[in-house]
Amino acid sequence: MRAPPWEYKSVQLDVDGWFDPSVDPAAVDAELNRQGAEGWELVSAFDLNRDHGRTSRIVALFKRPRS
Repeated sequence: MRAPPWEYKSVQLDVDGWFDPSVDPAAVDAELNRQGAEGWELVSAFDLNRDHGRTSRIVALFKRPRS
């Protein structure tokens, strides 16, 4: 059987703040650039919720061609 042409990776990004959740844009950019330098392409991102729908983390999904 042939191997899939892609490999995938997930990365969790922290969200700070209880009443007003926020992310550090510089930290997000740094992580995205680090993954991009390793050949990963961002294909999707979504948030994980905790009590009353507050965002607790962001999950970023990446893919790259299998080598």
